[in-house]
Amino acid sequence: MTLTNLFQIDGKSLYAPDCDIEPSYSDLDSSDSGRDEAGYMHREVVREKVATWPIAYSCLTDDEYKYTIGLFAGKATFQFTHPKAGSSTETETTTCYCSKYGIA
Repeated sequence: MTLTNLFQIDGKSLYAPDCDIEPSYSDLDSSDSGRDEAGYMHREVVREKVATWPIAYSCLTDDEYKYTIGLFAGKATFQFTHPKAGSSTETETTTCYCSKYGIA
């Protein structure tokens, strides 16, 4: 696997994903959002376009796995650098958290 500067955790490069990456964006609504008695939707948007970046690898060695998991160890949040939407060369950095991960 090759490390890439397009994806970084706190300034440390991630391995270049070898599976398709399909980021998604969604709004976060407050708990006060919902439908009224007439069925009309009332939204109170807390944050717009919150991104989810599902990064997957077909196969990692034990050392590559340890390195990757180590980037998140003991961190509630981290700085995630990723390609900017609409650009294949520019990156942007945002504060993120890792909500889950899996291994097969």
